[in-house]
Amino acid sequence: MTKPKSDLALPVRKARDGAKQEIVQNIPLQQLRPFHNHPFKTDNNAELERLIESIRQVGTIAPALARPLPNGGYELISGHRRLAACRALGLETMPVILRAMNDDEAVIAMVDANLQRETILPSEKAFAYKMKLDAIKHQGKASAPMVSRRVVAADAHTSEAQVQRYIRLTNLLPALLERVDAGQIAMSPAVELSYLSKDEQAMLLDAMEQNDCTPSHAQSIRLKKLSQAGRLRAEDIYAMMAEQKPNQREQIKLRWDDFCRYFPTDYTDEQIKRDIVQGLELLRRQRAQNRDARLSGTSKRTGRAGSKEKQP
Repeated sequence: MTKPKSDLALPVRKARDGAKQEIVQNIPLQQLRPFHNHPFKTDNNAELERLIESIRQVGTIAPALARPLPNGGYELISGHRRLAACRALGLETMPVILRAMNDDEAVIAMVDANLQRETILPSEKAFAYKMKLDAIKHQGKASAPMVSRRVVAADAHTSEAQVQRYIRLTNLLPALLERVDAGQIAMSPAVELSYLSKDEQAMLLDAMEQNDCTPSHAQSIRLKKLSQAGRLRAEDIYAMMAEQKPNQREQIKLRWDDFCRYFPTDYTDEQIKRDIVQGLELLRRQRAQNRDARLSGTSKRTGRAGSKEKQP
């Protein structure tokens, strides 16, 4: 458990050899401010609950990072979830490394630290990549946008194209971006939709709500092409969202426990699929035969009844 003192100081050596030592201090929580425009959420989810329990058991092991503010207090660079966990536990202080940084250095450090999270939403990556890209450009370390993207991609261990795709998401309306985070809109269609104007996106949202659907990748490409050609009308959006898509047809889900006893334990998925299809085909034929038999029986009874009526 973090001790409620504010004067505890422990030396922490930087990763680079020969660099000066930094000091970990227990800073009162009330003096810590969240990073300005922090793109990473601190929702009360299972991940945060695990962190709270960990701090409850062994205390805050990894110190947060913050920089002094001109008017007093400290701006957190990394450690926002640790701050939320400490507040939830009623702690008064948390261990923090204090480091003087300018705005661009702070943005880059904040993004690099938070991209190490176990779970990151698409919107978080989108704004984090954009903030770091803008900071690198502002520093003048990269003279061309392509070079800046290369730096961001290398630090994130991803491709330049993927960085650019994520940054495109920052052009989406918040309501659309929320659906991307929720998994309702996939990454590929979301990137295409980011080329629509804000008014077009607003109409699309309304059409999605009316039809209780989301655009497919193919539809998103069509919407983008019409928008870039200046020919995307409201009726086009509503008509497109009214189309039935294969992935939105009603589905039936079966539990494996309900039918696993019908197959040998060493059966492969393909063998199981084959037997199911063959069994359903036999069932279809049997039903057809039963139907034909019933119709034939009904015909014979009707014929006999008619013959009796004709007898004098």
